[in-house]
Amino acid sequence: MNADLHLNAAATGINGALPQWSRAEAQAIYDSPFNDLLFRAQTIHRENFDPNRVQLSRLLSIKTGGCPEDCGYCSQSSRHESGLKASKLMEVQRVLAEAKKAKDAGATRYCMGAAWRSPKERDMDAVVAMIEGVKDLGMETCMTLGMLDLGQAQRLKEAGLDYYNHNIDTSERYYNEIITTRTFADRLDTLANVRDSGIKVCCGGIVGMGEEKADRVDMLVTLANLPEHPDSVPINMLIPIEGTPLGEADPIEPIEFVRTIALARIMMPKSHVRLSAGRTAMSDEMQALCFFAGANSIFVGDTLLTAENPGEDKDSALFRRLGIQPMERGE
Repeated sequence: MNADLHLNAAATGINGALPQWSRAEAQAIYDSPFNDLLFRAQTIHRENFDPNRVQLSRLLSIKTGGCPEDCGYCSQSSRHESGLKASKLMEVQRVLAEAKKAKDAGATRYCMGAAWRSPKERDMDAVVAMIEGVKDLGMETCMTLGMLDLGQAQRLKEAGLDYYNHNIDTSERYYNEIITTRTFADRLDTLANVRDSGIKVCCGGIVGMGEEKADRVDMLVTLANLPEHPDSVPINMLIPIEGTPLGEADPIEPIEFVRTIALARIMMPKSHVRLSAGRTAMSDEMQALCFFAGANSIFVGDTLLTAENPGEDKDSALFRRLGIQPMERGE
């Protein structure tokens, strides 16, 4: 199947089934002339979403630092000298107070993240209470807590969790260059447990970690070839943090980042493609190109876990200039 035919298959499906992509097919689209690539991505985007609406999420670190994993990009690893101090799990009422502020500021989804390899049984009651409390506020709920077994995923589902974030980070080939304390297969096992429990999957990766162009394509091929496309696909641009192994990494070239966003939209037409970490280093023009390429979700607020993020005022100003409105819940 050539790239043009596969584009149509990706947009519509064949007999309702998801198309299976090869790296060569995806690479051909990624490498196509930039204007053609953006036209394809925007066409598919308009077939599935309002092109002038963007979903707003808020992310809160409910347990910061002290993680035993060695992810090379992360300031929260206990193995790195980032200067970040570990904290205990936040109290439930404090989390709910922050969620209420986020809702009042226009966020429709509340994401809570803990720096764990996987949640411990002693913490599950509090996590469940957070989910139930945020749901009572009328917001969608998302958690990222590390690896989950099926029983843990089912318990979170019973509490009302809507989404679970667990990124694959990069390609399988490049994965061991970034992380050695868990395998690429471990990532896929957690995604399967989340999917089998009935929770929607939020899964993407990070670019600008020294990977090759083929690794970015391979990462998206892995996501697009899952049994179901992730509901949300966060694409993060590395924020180099002093004291981590990737603290001196060279930034990804902006056009290459936009190409990654466009390919994600083309391969996963009904997913929310989230412009995630790294927006503080992006010009307004680069963000506008990302929205045109199919990004339709962002995190709002001043921080993403421990990293800086543009504040609401800056985002609101950009949205006004572009004529973009926030999505309503359920869009």
